[in-house]
Amino acid sequence: MQKIVTETQQKQAVDALKRLVSKPSVHDDATVSETTPFGKGIDEALTEVLAIAKENGFTTYKDPNGNYGYAEIGSGDQTFGIIGHVDVVPTGDPNDWDHDPFDATIVDGHIYGRGTQDDKGPTMAAMFAVKALVDQGYHFNKKIRFIFGTDEETLWRDMKVYNKKEKPIDMGIAPDAEFPLIYAEKGLEQAYLVGPGQDDLAVDLQGAFNAVPAKAHYNGPELVAVKQALDNHHFQYENDGANGITVLGKSVHAMNAPAGTNAVLRLAIALDDVFPSKPLDFLGKLFKEDATGTNVLGNIEDKQSGHLTVNISSLKITPTETRMQLDMRIPVTVNRDDLIEKLKAAVAPYDLHYEAFDYLAPLYVPTDSHLVKTLMATYQDLTGDDTQPQISGGATYARTMHNCVAYGAMLPGTPDFMHQVNENWELQSMFKAMAIYAEAIKRLCVDDK
Repeated sequence: MQKIVTETQQKQAVDALKRLVSKPSVHDDATVSETTPFGKGIDEALTEVLAIAKENGFTTYKDPNGNYGYAEIGSGDQTFGIIGHVDVVPTGDPNDWDHDPFDATIVDGHIYGRGTQDDKGPTMAAMFAVKALVDQGYHFNKKIRFIFGTDEETLWRDMKVYNKKEKPIDMGIAPDAEFPLIYAEKGLEQAYLVGPGQDDLAVDLQGAFNAVPAKAHYNGPELVAVKQALDNHHFQYENDGANGITVLGKSVHAMNAPAGTNAVLRLAIALDDVFPSKPLDFLGKLFKEDATGTNVLGNIEDKQSGHLTVNISSLKITPTETRMQLDMRIPVTVNRDDLIEKLKAAVAPYDLHYEAFDYLAPLYVPTDSHLVKTLMATYQDLTGDDTQPQISGGATYARTMHNCVAYGAMLPGTPDFMHQVNENWELQSMFKAMAIYAEAIKRLCVDDK
């Protein structure tokens, strides 16, 4: 098998990644405008990635309202899409980082910086894999279009605009997950359960929809009784002196909620033992700690993608309202509307009603499709790894496109630093991903020399 990617393209990819990391592309409401819908930093990153593409022979386009951009090369009646995103999550306290998160630094063969794994690094790996094919003299029989998203870490509004304005791709990949390949992604439902408030209890436990909360602080009335309830349930907590207590759990991504320990739920269960409240009864007497939702909805699963997962990650109680946020990962063949109606009926006796927030439809591309078979064969040929294609409760931009799957760029065993302090990617792993992308795109999109 001919080596396609050389040290030249590897160096170009690293240099481009450094440029892209230097743009602090975090959503910023303060700098939103008609042409920077998600903030100035994200727009600067979009401009930069398009400049990199143009310098390397791609034809580029930027949405006049700044929602997305794309870069094309090749020709033909069909379009092969490669969908990445230039926005990143916040860094947290920069003092917790060993290196400036927006000044990519190479140490011991790893490149450090926000976005190196998610998703600036994988996007550059794929782009310069295509550049390597061009440099080797291959002719593309399809248009290859890199689609650069700008709102992946929040509400995906960029792809909604893209799909309204642009012609659908014929097939494609999203380099924003793990190898070998993800062919099915569960539906993602995020919503609120809302009910009456309480005068005798104030709680404000906030967290991300997509994370099982690891801590829940309480310093309210009946503290001694709440501590006794926690002890009765054998729930772990820490005394914070005059500041109350902190219930302890284990944080995991919401798609893996059954593997975590939900501190908010544990505190709610204890509060339900002490305070009369129908919404708390829902958590303490019905839902409990069941992250599969079986206690509430019965057994919801399918052969294609496994079991429903449910995460309740916040609880706010005021005199006027009780509100909790809900994240559900729905098996790909389960009817979403039927599930929501069943949920509404289940929560109604607890004086709760359902408020929709966001929904992402599931992804399912059959494993016997030409796309999946070709991508899998490429991965196996280059790695010798016979791991089978995967199903995920996570969400990638692959689900926004026709006939598209998540393909890399993280290799099995690569430590996951996405969204974490000291995000980094081993350069040899990056270069291996480039080789896989180049060979896969050659098999799918080029004529013989």
